[in-house]
Amino acid sequence: LVTPPVSKSVIAEGTGRPFGGHTDYLAERCGAGEPTMMLAGGGLRVALVTTHIPLAAVPGAIGEGAVRRTAVTVHDSLRSAFGIPEPRLKVAGLNPHAGENGTLGREEADVILPALERARAERPGMHLEGPLPADTLFTPAQASGTDAVIAMYHDQGLIPLKQAAFGKAVNVTLGLPLVRTSVDHGTAFELAGTGAADPASLHEALALAADLASRPH
Repeated sequence: LVTPPVSKSVIAEGTGRPFGGHTDYLAERCGAGEPTMMLAGGGLRVALVTTHIPLAAVPGAIGEGAVRRTAVTVHDSLRSAFGIPEPRLKVAGLNPHAGENGTLGREEADVILPALERARAERPGMHLEGPLPADTLFTPAQASGTDAVIAMYHDQGLIPLKQAAFGKAVNVTLGLPLVRTSVDHGTAFELAGTGAADPASLHEALALAADLASRPH
């Protein structure tokens, strides 16, 4: 399943119901529980613990269960869908400098670190490093040799990825019972009918969906 962009606000206004996006909708329809949003492009794969929620709601949404579940889903999906036998994952902290040993926030020590320990116990041998400072996590030296980065919130992970590959990256939903990809951009209503819209990300989404669908699962 390859989906183009949709306007969440237009759907919400038209139906009178909140609409968080394709990912949440498909998870509900498939009975898939809590899927994971991952974007791939520019040599990076970035998965998100939280997606389309207000920034003020992020600290309360990154519970130990959410972080652990995201790490396990990314690990399992990279093995089964992407054919990476031993995925190497790095996890961002929430606060500047990953909390600076608690002086800039306690989420790393109280939530993220215990979640990663639980994930390692659940998947013995998992290559999982973190929590790490997000401001240096995407530098070439840190990103080299990493199969995926797990970010705590939308802009933390997607600003560096879109800086590297905007218009050619692909949104992949992990944890569904089907292959689903999408574009890396929004609706751009101002380009509708002008012939100026760039279809490159849609082409990439189609190609990745075909590749993933052809792999044994």
